[in-house]
Amino acid sequence: MSEPRSLRHAYVTLVTNNDYAMGAKALAASLRRTGTFADIVVLHTADAGKASLAPLLQLDCRLVPVDHLPLSTAFNARHARANLHSAAPFTKGRKPDFHSPLDNFCKLRLWQLSEYTSCVFIDADAIVLRNIDKLFHYPEFSAAPNVYESLADFHRLNSGVFVAQPSEDTFQRMLERLDQPDVFWKRTDQTFLQDFFPDWHGLPVYFNMLQYVWFTMPRLWDWRSISILHYQYEKPWEANHPKVEKLRPLIDLWHAFYAGDDLPDISAMANPEEAA
Repeated sequence: MSEPRSLRHAYVTLVTNNDYAMGAKALAASLRRTGTFADIVVLHTADAGKASLAPLLQLDCRLVPVDHLPLSTAFNARHARANLHSAAPFTKGRKPDFHSPLDNFCKLRLWQLSEYTSCVFIDADAIVLRNIDKLFHYPEFSAAPNVYESLADFHRLNSGVFVAQPSEDTFQRMLERLDQPDVFWKRTDQTFLQDFFPDWHGLPVYFNMLQYVWFTMPRLWDWRSISILHYQYEKPWEANHPKVEKLRPLIDLWHAFYAGDDLPDISAMANPEEAA
């Protein structure tokens, strides 16, 4: 059952350009379909244009402008796209051209939303397939493992979905920890959050099912159980998507949410081995 607004819960996402505004539209539409009473908050930087954000207002989202974090010049240089991808390249998939690693740290602004008692952050390249309001009662810091290639990855969290309790004090402590001399967070906010919350509470993978599981670990995929589908690496709205045929059912589903089309019975959709 969904929660009343008085409990001050919010789903939070981050939009740092017009591309991610498209993703946020599909995400917000998917959340609205679940019947949640929680607020939907969209943190957005100046690179997201007014026109691209307008559809989010139509979905009754709360738009909150945010600046990049006050980080040192040296920190920003180490984590700029070219430098970070050179020092810690992505070898399993392709990050789109519009991806800027420094933008990722803006997620930490969530801890400044102190008007809320509990927030569930969801990356803008994800959709929600069923009501997940129960996550608001999970502890800080809850996140699912970064499993998309091997079960050996259960020790690493994925920051595309997490449960947090906003606090200005926590935010200030994060800033102090984040920008230390010569520190390098190879997967930006994801690496930092795992370091900041070493005893993170593990969510089932179905609360952050990464799209590559569809073809790398097909036996783990179960449409009846998946609550959040996360399109890591290539994005479903990209015109030159290199894995479009491998991921066709997932991409078609995203476009149905984005366009507001009728949806299939998701629980009855064919799993990878059935669809092959």
